[in-house]
Order: sequence, then C-alpha cells, then structure tokens
Amino acid sequence: MRAFRFLHAADLHLDSPFKGLSSLPETIRETIRESTFTALWNLIDLAIVEQVDFVVFAGDIYDGADRSLRAQLRFQRAVERLAERGIASYVVHGNHDPDDGRKARLVWPDKVRFFSSKEVEWAAVENRQGQMTAQVHGISFASSAVKDNLAALYKVNRQDVFNIGLLHGNIDGDEAHDNYAPCTLRQLIGSGFQYWALGHIHSRRVLSEAPWVVYPGNIQGRSVREVGPRGCYIVDVSENGQARLQFHAIDQVRWFVQKVSIEGLTTEQQLRDELAHALEGCGEQAEGRSAVVRLVVEGKGQLHRVLQSGNALQELGFEFREEQQRRLGGEPLNWVWLESIQLRTGLKLDRQQLLLQDGFLSDLLASTSALMENESELRAYCIQALEALLSHAKAGKLLAELLEDEKGDWLRAAEELALGLIAEEEGWDA
Repeated sequence: MRAFRFLHAADLHLDSPFKGLSSLPETIRETIRESTFTALWNLIDLAIVEQVDFVVFAGDIYDGADRSLRAQLRFQRAVERLAERGIASYVVHGNHDPDDGRKARLVWPDKVRFFSSKEVEWAAVENRQGQMTAQVHGISFASSAVKDNLAALYKVNRQDVFNIGLLHGNIDGDEAHDNYAPCTLRQLIGSGFQYWALGHIHSRRVLSEAPWVVYPGNIQGRSVREVGPRGCYIVDVSENGQARLQFHAIDQVRWFVQKVSIEGLTTEQQLRDELAHALEGCGEQAEGRSAVVRLVVEGKGQLHRVLQSGNALQELGFEFREEQQRRLGGEPLNWVWLESIQLRTGLKLDRQQLLLQDGFLSDLLASTSALMENESELRAYCIQALEALLSHAKAGKLLAELLEDEKGDWLRAAEELALGLIAEEEGWDA
C-alpha cells in the first residue's frame, strides 16, 4: 500500500438562505450570506496548500433540491481549481441535494466524479505517479427522503488497497436529525472498509477509530444551533494503511451561545460589564473570524426581579448593537454581532422544601420536574399547549422548528414566571 493524503468534507449547504437577515447592517448581512461560499473557498485553499491527493464530499453540497445556479457555478469553479492542480474530487448527493433535484447543464472537469443514485459505484484513486492507492465507494440520494439502509449495499472488492465508503446518512438513529439512509455503527465497523467518510450530522464526531467512522460536521455554522469551529478533516494514510486525522477550521463566521450568570451581581452596571466582557471573549475565541453571539443570562440572584419585570435586557441589547454598528463604520475586517439576549434567571428558592409542602406550588414544581425528565411527554405537552399557534399557516412552521430545541427552556421560563408572580403577590423575600 502507498501513502496518500485526502480531505474529507460534508454538508456545505452552499447558498443557504440564512433567514432573518433583513434587519442586520449591510456589512454583516453580506458577510453571513456569503459565508458558505467563503468557507468553500477556504477549503479549496487548504486542499491546495496541504497538497492532498483528492477530496471527498459526503453530501448536501447544496442547500435545496432546487439548487441555485449561483451555488452550482461556485462549486464548479471550486473543483476546477482542484483539478487544475491534479486534485480529484469525489461527490455524493444527500437529502438536501438529491439526484432528482434541478440541475444546470454544466461542464465538469474530468477529475470530478459524481456517484450515481442507482447503485453503489466505486472509483480507483491513483497518485501522481499513476499508482493505485485507494478505492472510493459511494451512492447518492435519489430523492430527498431515502429510508433504505444504503450502507448494506457497500462491498469491498479489493483488499490490497485502502477502501473509503462515502456515505450520507444517520448512524444509530440520531434523534436530532432526520433518519435518512439509516444504519448501525456495528454494521460499518464490520464492513471491511478502512474509512467511512460520512455526512448528514452537522456536528463533528469520530464514532470509531478501527476502522475510522467520521462525521466532519458542516463547513460553516448557519445559526446558534451550530456553534463553535466548523471545517473538515485532512487524513494522512501511511504505507501500512494506518490513518491519522487532523481537523481544520475553515468557517468564515463563527456562532456562539455564551452564558452569563447574575449570581453575585447587584446592579445593572455590573450586568452590563459582564455582558460586554462575554462579547469580547467570543470575539477572541473566533480566532480572527467574525462572530454572531447569543447571550444567555442565567442564575439566581437579586437582579432576577428587575430583569423579569422590565425591559433592561432589550435596552442593553439595543445599546450593544448601536456600538457595534458604530464600529462597522470603519469597515473592520472582523466584527462581533449580538444576535439576542435571552433570560433564564430565577428566584433563590428552596425548591426541595417547596416540593414537600401541600398545595399548588408543590404540584407545579413536581409537574415541571416530571416533564423535564421525559422528552416525549414534554413535547406532547408543548404541542397541546401551543395547538392554536402551531396550526397557523405561517407561524406554525417556525414555531415547530423552535419547539424541538427550546421546549425545555420554555417550560423553565414559564415555571420561573409563575414563581415570580406568586412571590410578588405574597411578598416573599428572594
């Protein structure tokens, strides 16, 4: 076996719409809108600088089945740059960009291979000396909702080369993602492949090292649901077939959810300073990139009632954004933008003591605790409580998306609001 190097990327989602940008300053809006393309360009630069032999793209190159012409042309130019330097590209399509989606009639370089959706195909990978080093196997999604176990179709046909399975799918039924092309980790480990180059899950995960079963995550975060560094893996395979992975962040804009506690704080000035410090910290953690930050104010303390009853957080958010817009006037290379400030503070109460009492409060706390411990019951409860809003033609879809991620936070907020109202009514000290 001969040594080689390749790059593994997935979930580019080129030309993602990034909803809710209309109110942002133009500089920030355009940077975010172009960020998936910039991340792609960073990927190509990385592949060239690191002199990889080939690149594998594990699905969802585009954000929708009716992929934009702009996205297709940008990807065409990207793989052309690789081909000009002798770097091949191997591509499967996933649930967001299936084979039955709209495609422009474009001319692609000879060194680009798009795998069929009809059957698992394989391609022989040769190094610059014309020697075979690996085989890449792959199959694309025929439509947007593939429920079949595609991994069962993959077969190793040569044992003397390094076999890579290029697959877009859900391993072991991750509940946070659609269960497309489902299979088990055990099945992949026993398949005879040395490396499974996966796509579909947007968080970076190494599920196994023998063999390697790897999700690189997406190359660009697109909301506060996708925080932290985003990028791809460069994989070095030695002559004895051993692989070594190195992650490279290539995102253009980094997303953060940063928590700030009110414990020990007694004034609005102290809170303002803590929030400003958190924003500055996110800017430093972005490592030279622009950053979008959601601040979450939490904890229990004296400021809870002030924040619960007034508009202090909204006013602080307004002031921070005004300051950030003033800085944009000088057109800095990078910026830090406050996406929102969310309130999750509470009263300093002995919940265990309240649970032991008879009456409405103990019933309330017991009910919320039980719901928080049972995901399915909490979801059903929220759906029932929000039935009228969920049935709304426009608001319903957005609310349904938020429900999956934020139902627990909503329940806690409702509990704290109820406790706060009772405390105010009965004159509790907190």
